Amino acid sequence: MVQGTTSDAGKSTLVAGLCRVLRRRGVRVAPFKPQNMALNSAVTEDGGEIGRAQALQAQAAGLAPHSDMNPVLLKPSSDTGAQIVIHGRVRTDMDARAYHEYKPLAMAAVLESYRRLRASYDCVLVEGAGSPAEVNLRERDIANMGFAEAVDCPVVLVADIDRGGVFAHFLGTLECLSSSERERIRGFVINRFRGDIALLEPGLAWLERKTGKPVFGVLPYLHGLHLDAEDAIQSQQAVNTDGERLRAIVPVLPRISNHTDFDALRAHPQVDLAFIGPGMRIPRADLVVLPGSKSVRADLDWLRREGWEAEIRRHLRYGGKLIGICGGMQMLGTWLHDPLGLEGAAGSVQGFGLLDFETTLDAHKRLERASGRLSGLRARVCGYEIHMGISSGPALARPAVVLDDGRCDGALSEDGQVLATYLHGAFDEPEACAALLRWAGLARPVESNYAALREASIERLADALAQHLSIDRLLAELRWAREPQSL
Repeated sequence: MVQGTTSDAGKSTLVAGLCRVLRRRGVRVAPFKPQNMALNSAVTEDGGEIGRAQALQAQAAGLAPHSDMNPVLLKPSSDTGAQIVIHGRVRTDMDARAYHEYKPLAMAAVLESYRRLRASYDCVLVEGAGSPAEVNLRERDIANMGFAEAVDCPVVLVADIDRGGVFAHFLGTLECLSSSERERIRGFVINRFRGDIALLEPGLAWLERKTGKPVFGVLPYLHGLHLDAEDAIQSQQAVNTDGERLRAIVPVLPRISNHTDFDALRAHPQVDLAFIGPGMRIPRADLVVLPGSKSVRADLDWLRREGWEAEIRRHLRYGGKLIGICGGMQMLGTWLHDPLGLEGAAGSVQGFGLLDFETTLDAHKRLERASGRLSGLRARVCGYEIHMGISSGPALARPAVVLDDGRCDGALSEDGQVLATYLHGAFDEPEACAALLRWAGLARPVESNYAALREASIERLADALAQHLSIDRLLAELRWAREPQSL
């Protein structure tokens, strides 16, 4: 199990890299995260929903993503409440206190999935969540040491040296653990190092003397990796100043979901992509994209407070293009109805009214991989649907996508300026990305294959681990764990 001293320490990346390293060695390996809290999710081969980081790790292991790889997914809908997804399916909505009481049942689901993976693979690489040092969450923990103790697995602790204070992170974390938990930690990995390793070596020796535990390696800061983020928005992009450019902007909604939709645009050499947060000036752009949302009504209200409605209408008057994806699509319609109160008090709110359709939220969540062709753009598109709500109205008679199964998806305005779709990942397919960028105003888009970039990043990551980690020593620690008598 890989645990971290903090969130974003590098747990997801380390597990992904180790999955590829083990796969290269002929080991049948599967990733596993007992509990994930994220609004970036992926549709699995068994029709479920898991965190995108586990879907990436599955790719690194050469597997199709499966709901057992992330049996508990929490999708925050407010600061204190979340949608609870168990084995890939929505179970209920709970606030934090109610979920704390529910954890024994969640743990049963976790152990059930872990048992199945252990029976099917040579090795299961487990990713923790946040930090095991969060002592307020120790009781009924299923995400870190609570799980590790239950199944008796060894733990590697990773810390991000780029944040500073890496030795204090390690020692402070150990100090917050019980004696059995401290013993369970077999060693350390330092992530995101840049500089002269010789200057770090005295600190490594000190840490090993102080704790009696080895440092398995120091990973360099790897710039330009194209890997799906668990939750944090990746704003860095390689900027090519040569030739034609297209300016695209995306509002960072308070409950933005699946912002990995824009990774292909962020990586495209002819696109300048900017995420616009609260209070930021809304710049001029060729393309505005409204992203998915876990709380469409609240995020629609936020857009209006931030001045986006007036800016979008001005943008369209000057000939700009607009795309709405999933929740962003629902905002473009005339009305959004929530008769069951799934996103707060029951009621209806007006949408932007840029396309003539209405959406009614319901308790059923559609989870499906889909492919088809972009209407009028003659391009193949592949993606996935994750949404609650049914849309209907005249605008849908001009669909944005005609799917392979004969269904129609989304809408394209009569003037050709506004496109709406429920399909996440619409930019990932090179042909679809080029067609959409051409539609948005880029005269000669070059082909950019984001899937190939992601695969190359996994290979580069595995190469770095093979070079900078004591892989054989680390793998030897896998034999430390006793086979669990029962789960």
